[in-house]
Amino acid sequence: MDQHSRRHVIGSMGAIGLGAILPARAQQTRPVRLLVGFPPGTAPDTVARIVTQKMGENMQQPFVVENVAGAGGLIAAQQASKAAPDGTTLFMNTVSDMSIAPHIYNKLPYNPNDFALISHLVYTDFILAIPPSVPAQSLREYVTWAKSRKDTFMATFGPGSPAHFGTAMFAGAAGLKIEPVHYKTTADAMSGVLSGEVPGLFVTASLGVQYVKDGKLRALAVTSPTRMPQLPDVPSFAEVGMPQAVFSAWFGLAAPQGTPTPILERVSSEARKALQSPDVRQKLEAAGFRISGTNREEFAKIVQKEYAAWGTAARSTGFRAD
Repeated sequence: MDQHSRRHVIGSMGAIGLGAILPARAQQTRPVRLLVGFPPGTAPDTVARIVTQKMGENMQQPFVVENVAGAGGLIAAQQASKAAPDGTTLFMNTVSDMSIAPHIYNKLPYNPNDFALISHLVYTDFILAIPPSVPAQSLREYVTWAKSRKDTFMATFGPGSPAHFGTAMFAGAAGLKIEPVHYKTTADAMSGVLSGEVPGLFVTASLGVQYVKDGKLRALAVTSPTRMPQLPDVPSFAEVGMPQAVFSAWFGLAAPQGTPTPILERVSSEARKALQSPDVRQKLEAAGFRISGTNREEFAKIVQKEYAAWGTAARSTGFRAD
C-alpha cells in the first residue's frame, strides 16, 4: 500500500478508535454518536445506553447517545442517512423505520438502503394486557367477552406502530372486530388502559412486565415464540393455537451507507461481544428484551424477513400514513 492510500485508510478508520486494526498513535477519542429516534427511557433508548456503555468500556472509545425523537423515528433515520460515512455516526434502526414505514408511506425522507447494517441487537416482545376491570381471567374468556360486545377497542402507541398491526393480527386470529384507539404518546396509552378507558392493548415486555407483576394489568398472552421468562405463567399465542399473533419489534445498529467495511465489521464484533457479557445480558433480560446479537449477514436476512411479514400485516389493514 502506498503512503497516500495508507493515510486515507487511517483517516477513515481512526475516528472510531479501532484499536484492533490501527496502531495506538492513529486512534482518536472523538465520541461516536448513536442516533436514537425515540425519547429517553423508551425501549430503543434503554438498549442503546446499555449496549454502548459496554462497547465504550471494551473499546476505550466514548459513545454518546443522541435522542432525536419525532415522527416514529423517521427524523433520526433521515439525519443518520445523511451523516458522513466515517464511523463517527451510528443509528439505532428499528422495525418501524426499516420494516413498517416503507409499506405505509408513499415517500420517506430516507431510503432503507441508505444504511449499512451492523448487528441485530434485541427483540422486544409484546404482552396482550387488560385492566383488572375487564371480566376476563384468560385469553379464551377475553375473546368470549369481546364477541359479546357491540364494539371492542384496543389502545396503541400510535398509528402504524407494531402494536397497531399486531392488534390486527390478533383480531384476525381470534375472529374479532377490534377498533384501534391511537394515542399520541406511550404514557397516554398506558393511562387510557390503566384507567379502564380502553379495555386492553399490546404493550412491550420492557414496559408491561412490571405493571403485570404489580397487579395493575392482567396479562392474557405474549407474542414471543415461547413463554417469557419474566412471566412464566402467561401462555404464548403460539401455545394457544394463534401463531398468526406471534410478532415482535426489534432494534439494531446501522451506519450510513458507504462506511468502510473494516469499521462495520469491528463495530459488529464489539456489539456482539457486549451482548455476550453477563452484566449486559442480565440488564437487558431483566428489562424484558430477548437478546439476538447477529453478524451483518444474519441481520440482513432478518430485515428481509421482517420487511415481508410487516408488509403483509400493513396491507391487511389498508392503513396509509400519508
